Amino acid sequence: MTRAIDIVVNLWTKEITECYPPELDQFWDLVGILEMTKKGVTVEEELALMDEGGIDKGLLVATTGAAVGSNIFFEKPFEKIAEVCQQHPDRFKGIIGVNPSKIMTWVKKLEMAVKEYGFVGAHLYPHWFGEPPDSRIYYPFYAKCAELGVPIQIQVGHSAQWFLRTVAQPITLDRVAIDFPELKIIGIHIGHPWTEEMISMAWKHPNVFIGTDAHLPKYWDQSLIKFINSRGQDKVMFGTDYPVIGFERAIQELDKLELRETPKRKLLVENAVRVYGLEDWV
Repeated sequence: MTRAIDIVVNLWTKEITECYPPELDQFWDLVGILEMTKKGVTVEEELALMDEGGIDKGLLVATTGAAVGSNIFFEKPFEKIAEVCQQHPDRFKGIIGVNPSKIMTWVKKLEMAVKEYGFVGAHLYPHWFGEPPDSRIYYPFYAKCAELGVPIQIQVGHSAQWFLRTVAQPITLDRVAIDFPELKIIGIHIGHPWTEEMISMAWKHPNVFIGTDAHLPKYWDQSLIKFINSRGQDKVMFGTDYPVIGFERAIQELDKLELRETPKRKLLVENAVRVYGLEDWV
């Protein structure tokens, strides 16, 4: 039986981390992973950490960003993510990052990742592109995700990177959810510090969900815990944004929360299975 699915996991091999721009070092230091980032984590080491933490499966994100008005750019090649997923098909599935700096190029990458490599969703980090989620520059990606039948994760918490403006708040998902009712949207990073706003979006829209990544469970607002335990038990999915949050610590702290058995099971496994269509994988 699957114990937990992490919907936001980062590959952290030295091959990947060497591609990050140096401007991110301050952020890695802020969250306490600068040394880990410089050294890198092998796939085998990451899998061992997942095992220790009780994480059976993870969605591996091919993140990308291009800071507006600068030459700061990074890309985790989705082909590399696909390679790791193919090597460990029982542990990982891919999530393709989208980048509106070259719309048609990245729309084609999105379609290729899903159709040819079996990726199960997309990921957008709006702060990197200086436009909120309801900007029309992202609409080709939303339309393509809806056409392909895959969800999109959108970072709607504040940006912790010192050089990026915070442009995405949960309320900016409102128009997107209305314009694309066929599209499943996951507001990741809990929408922190606008947790109540994120809850309101998930409550209002049948196609909007919450990802709990990037914030330790002990810091979750009581309103989120109450939402998970009650009317939002079908709307929230577990994530870590590893290595921002360690697998084992996340589960240990989650176990200390006053979550009822059924909502907790939905949070850890069942909601991700339903939203991402993972029935044949668990």
